[in-house]
Amino acid sequence: MIRFLYNLLWPIGLLFFLPGYLVKMFRRGGYRNKFGQRFAFYDREVRARLSASPPVWLHAVSVGEVAIALKLARAITAVRAGARFVLTTTTTTGFASANKNILPAMEVIYTPLDFWPIMRKAFGAIRPERVVLVEAEVWPNLTAAARARRIPIALVNARLSGRSEERFRRFRWIVASTFRLLDLVCVQETRDIDRWVALGVRRERIRHTGSIKYDPADRDSALKTATMRAFHLTPGNAGQLVLFGASTHRGEEAILARTFLALRKDFPQLTLFIVPRHVERIPQIRRQLESLSLQVKLCSEAEADGESRPDCILLDKTGELQRWYGLATVVFVGKSLTVQGGQNPVEPIVAGKPVIFGPHMENFAALARELVANDAAIQVSDPAALEGAMAKLLGAPDARVRLVENARRVLDSHSGATARTAKLILDLK
Repeated sequence: MIRFLYNLLWPIGLLFFLPGYLVKMFRRGGYRNKFGQRFAFYDREVRARLSASPPVWLHAVSVGEVAIALKLARAITAVRAGARFVLTTTTTTGFASANKNILPAMEVIYTPLDFWPIMRKAFGAIRPERVVLVEAEVWPNLTAAARARRIPIALVNARLSGRSEERFRRFRWIVASTFRLLDLVCVQETRDIDRWVALGVRRERIRHTGSIKYDPADRDSALKTATMRAFHLTPGNAGQLVLFGASTHRGEEAILARTFLALRKDFPQLTLFIVPRHVERIPQIRRQLESLSLQVKLCSEAEADGESRPDCILLDKTGELQRWYGLATVVFVGKSLTVQGGQNPVEPIVAGKPVIFGPHMENFAALARELVANDAAIQVSDPAALEGAMAKLLGAPDARVRLVENARRVLDSHSGATARTAKLILDLK
């Protein structure tokens, strides 16, 4: 009955949310590319590749979830050689990142809209042997279609933000029927088990695996050395200081720029490197930083113009953040100072870099608390505190090393999470 009402109201909801959805797609660019895949329309070449043999269907939303899906696919391949995958992603940035890091036996397509005729058509084309949902992507028609076809379905790296949990609890009578269809739920923390049970997941189907996102597995961290030389930067140069802003959001770039200008008085060799979370904001950010009398260059301009060392470098390519962490001296984790949520602090830690974040780390609340409690990261309340923390770390190499060592000990509890999750997925019948 619940799913019947969901499908009855779905077209009305689409009309209501479509304008905002299209505006967001337009701003991020690339929205026309393969747009029909969202309605399960696939060209002849894609259909031919999909028909080869039943794949593991990995469903992710954007760049962060795509990174988890790719790690998991590599772990599955290590256990089962020759495994095939279909990776679906919702956003254009996620689609670009997936294609940039695609595995040989993987097809990347856009996520079909969760309307029963569209989903039925998608399942007919993909014909998966298993369906794996990453973090929080549990959709009624997708899960029902998998169950109707007796296809095992798993939710991995299951994540419940405080806001999501409150919303799910309020509408438990709606969502519980969907959560009960899940054959496997892999949670990041043991305390998450009771939370998912309260939402309708059967306890015997929940496994504590740790976080794939926090699993310090081997990663492709090859640095863009040619580009860095063009900017007069050298990986591993002890005398080189780089204030690194990772996945920044609106308002944080200006704060980092002012912090940089203040710090440069004591650290004249300091360089500012900023990676905005959304590359479509690059032109606006560049104008804003140049208005503060900073010389700004884009990474894409390095080869064309490498005559001088700029004050600030902006990374204007999606999906390359991880490869640049080796350049950093201190990393500020974005979406934590001017907006709520917080970005993932694990990747810079794995790269051996000390991290600082603001007061808003709701998306990683448990990890942030653990890092701060163990002197493994610094949390600041405002721009003034950020400047003080940056100055302290830039001037104290020993403090930077100690922070990283403590942080890596915190992450040890999640070591092997990817391999454990892969085995549980392959064991599903």
